[in-house]
Amino acid sequence: MAPVPGSGLAKGLAVTLRTMTKKTVTEQYPDAQPELPPRTRGVIGLFEENCTVCMLCARECPDWCIYIDSHKETVPAATPGGRDRSRNVLDRFAIDFALCMYCGICIEVCPFDALFWSPEFEYAETDIRDLTHERDKLREWMWTVPAPPALDPGAEDPKELAAARKAADKLAAQQQADQSGQEDRPGQADRPGQEDRP
Repeated sequence: MAPVPGSGLAKGLAVTLRTMTKKTVTEQYPDAQPELPPRTRGVIGLFEENCTVCMLCARECPDWCIYIDSHKETVPAATPGGRDRSRNVLDRFAIDFALCMYCGICIEVCPFDALFWSPEFEYAETDIRDLTHERDKLREWMWTVPAPPALDPGAEDPKELAAARKAADKLAAQQQADQSGQEDRPGQADRPGQEDRP
């Protein structure tokens, strides 16, 4: 059956008339900020105090967009006769967001929780070379990282917390046993025959 001439135009006009009467849903960005989901991947924030310069994030990055420089410092021994130790000190931590593909591998492999997702997304630059952000800027983004979600009420405690509670309970029981054992023993003055000795 052949289409009726002008039916496509009528359908298009019907759609236009239907949507003309509805309220618009366009958000007027940048005047109105969008409501982002809690797990939005915006930029990567750096918590510098936790970074041990282990280089895992840079090695695992598929785009090689993380640049880390460091040097070694000698830490004197804490006790006399002890051995001096050396530790890495972070000099530079930079991420080139022109190369980054926001896969999150660096955040997943960091063993010391130094990298976090921030929902911040307004970091456009007029020059692509300015998209390499140094550790000062990454540190600023750290303060925009949302707090982790609360655990479900019926969820099990983390194994670290359960182990810590078990150790604390064992220590408290041992201290209580020591105290009750001292109370059961008589004092020096209460022992018979103490007064007779020279």
